[in-house]
Amino acid sequence: MEPTPDPSGELTLRTLAMPKDVNTNGDIFGGWVLSQMDMAAGIVAADRAKGRVATVAIDAMQFIRPVKVGDVLCIYVAVARVGRTSMGLQIEAWVRRRGQEGREKVTEGLFTFVAIDEAGRPRPVPSLSDNRS
Repeated sequence: MEPTPDPSGELTLRTLAMPKDVNTNGDIFGGWVLSQMDMAAGIVAADRAKGRVATVAIDAMQFIRPVKVGDVLCIYVAVARVGRTSMGLQIEAWVRRRGQEGREKVTEGLFTFVAIDEAGRPRPVPSLSDNRS
């Protein structure tokens, strides 16, 4: 058996897959997983942008394995690129299966966020030197 690689990025969100989130096949609905990934990415994007952000694109989304009721869904996020007003975040969703050791990657994707001002218009993403506290 091949060793499982480690997740990429920072653990940003962890939640439990519940029966209310199942699809007609009895697996967790993909839209629920996607929403958890978007929430986690939004946390990282807003922190990096030092303010409001909006999801503008989801690219290269891949569902690898189903999520089951009782799985602990763990979302890892890494900033992949930063432009003038936007940033790309690489997101990986992993699960810890109930009653099993280890973890499995179930979903990955690249999300694009734009930093916005109070009027909803794009604004510059601060440089890393501007982000240091």
